[in-house]
Amino acid sequence: MNLIQRPLRFCFITTFYPPFHFGGDAVFVYRLGHELARRGHQVEVIHCVDSYYALGGKQPSETYDEHPKITVHGLKSGWGVLSPLTTFETGIPFFQRRRIRQILGAGFDVIHFHNVSLVGGPKVLEYGHAIKLYTPHEYWLVCPTHMLFRFNRRPCPEDGSCLACTLFHRRPPQWWRYSGRLERAAKHVDAFLSLTQFIEEIHQRRGLSLPFVRLEPFLPAAADETDADEPSRDAAKGGAKSPPPPYFLYVGRLEKLKGLQTLIPLFRHYARAQLWVAGAGNYEAPLRRLAEDSPNIHFLGRRTYRELHSLYRNAVAVIVPSLFYEIAPLVILEAACHGTPVLGRNLGGIRELVAGRAGLVYDTESELLAALERLCLDPAWRDELGRRGRATWQERWTPEAHVNRYLSVIADLAAQRGIAF
Repeated sequence: MNLIQRPLRFCFITTFYPPFHFGGDAVFVYRLGHELARRGHQVEVIHCVDSYYALGGKQPSETYDEHPKITVHGLKSGWGVLSPLTTFETGIPFFQRRRIRQILGAGFDVIHFHNVSLVGGPKVLEYGHAIKLYTPHEYWLVCPTHMLFRFNRRPCPEDGSCLACTLFHRRPPQWWRYSGRLERAAKHVDAFLSLTQFIEEIHQRRGLSLPFVRLEPFLPAAADETDADEPSRDAAKGGAKSPPPPYFLYVGRLEKLKGLQTLIPLFRHYARAQLWVAGAGNYEAPLRRLAEDSPNIHFLGRRTYRELHSLYRNAVAVIVPSLFYEIAPLVILEAACHGTPVLGRNLGGIRELVAGRAGLVYDTESELLAALERLCLDPAWRDELGRRGRATWQERWTPEAHVNRYLSVIADLAAQRGIAF
């Protein structure tokens, strides 16, 4: 039960924030901030513009509206890439620490850390005086490359080859990881919020015991966008609209660890449906070459969530073929919200979100093919899976469910400290 009686002051600290971002973690922070602001709370966000450009970010073309109760501090320095590089190497926000401390000095009730790898490193967890929360959106706490994807080939088997893998990914060693700095800094955090049970287990297996509190992910309701229809490949290219053929949908970054390359050989010759791909990324050129000359596979480019609405609604199912330990892929919630089934690889948090709720998981190509066949040939079963996913979203993944639980966690922590909110 929410025992908070007054509006709170929140500070979110995260490396990326829209429009200076690359993926779902920043979108999560943006949406959570707006949900809190709509409920009367004051939110300030600290993020690192230098980090966005250091990792190859281009001048943002999208715009994001900010609620009047949200203040955004985009950190920039005259040192450019050297600022996030120094943080990466030392674990200390060397060039930004004065500014971060200045912002936190205004006083907050809650400081919520998200992806802090380049904006503050472990040292930033010690800054400020408030109830402190941390949501791990990836595996930075236990993996220098964040993804637990060993040598860019397979999920990490916990064999202790972190240094070799870091060098393979062309990243300098982080010697602070061997100093105990992270473990000491983590003690300043009151609760780590886990989006799935898997994230708790993976940290425990790797020797980092943290005070986790379960808090499932969320997604706002999709607007009924009638002007964002995507009925056919011809329409996507600017031609005349026509009824869409049956298609399965992939939505996400085009990177090797996302596993799209495992779907292309199957769909090159799959007769019952096409594969539509919405996304962009560094692995796009090899993927396009792999699908070259196939009339069954169509790349639609990067699409906004508004543009994705009809793509989700009209798809037979959404496929999540990730080859690494996904934590809580946003695409699963988006598909469920639209009543579209999900076929997800049986790895990481995918099984937890999909199996028995929003769709099916698979381990082998033959299992995936069998699921494709049944979904195409049994529309009633397909619709039943979609209804289950939609019901799961309504019950567990709405903003109301998430924020109510979030504020209850804060109220419990405040009570433990004897703080009255």
